[in-house]
Amino acid sequence: MAVTRAIEDAARRVGRDPASVRVIAVSKTVAPDRILAAAAAGFNAFGENRVQERQAKTEATAAVAASWHLIGPLQSNKARRAVELFDVIETVDSLELAERLGRIAGELRPGNRLSVLLQVNVDEDAAKAGFDPAALERDLPAILDLPGLAVDGLMTVGRLVETPELARPTFVALRTLAERLRTSHPGLGPALSMGMSEDYPIAVEEGATMVRIGRAIFGARPSVV
Repeated sequence: MAVTRAIEDAARRVGRDPASVRVIAVSKTVAPDRILAAAAAGFNAFGENRVQERQAKTEATAAVAASWHLIGPLQSNKARRAVELFDVIETVDSLELAERLGRIAGELRPGNRLSVLLQVNVDEDAAKAGFDPAALERDLPAILDLPGLAVDGLMTVGRLVETPELARPTFVALRTLAERLRTSHPGLGPALSMGMSEDYPIAVEEGATMVRIGRAIFGARPSVV
């Protein structure tokens, strides 16, 4: 498959093991039968943007042995259902949301921490969600102390750029931030979720451990959802 080959090529260019990169197949707006086909082709992690859409697909995709990731914004009033439906929540963007998820996870899955990533707005782009780096550094100790959460690493959404190479500074910034934070906060996990269909080879070159790929797997999205 072209996606797999591109990841292998990018990883080898920088001396990485291609197996260290996990593909999150972004299945938003994708019908359950196509998700089943993707699972049969070997994909074992899927990303959905909305709690409601994941819920609507739950029964039809029950046979899929996969990890389900929430990769879209999470409203606090949907936090409980998100904990029930997803294995990983990649878009924790505030201490308040982390605290709420930690409480709910403690109630629903005692002794089994919820895996989360902390979304960082490393570009300080007003159109993007996420912690600004200074706020993350301030709040990280409190988040790591939450008993219901396993903070697996960081996530970012890149800027819209004309060429993939122009996305590189975003990925460098997230990797550099993660490396710095882990020196003083070893409880922060190693995951870096960054890169999408347009720029994932660049993200892999800069250390991505997860790439969120939709169009390159499932094709173009419908114009109206």
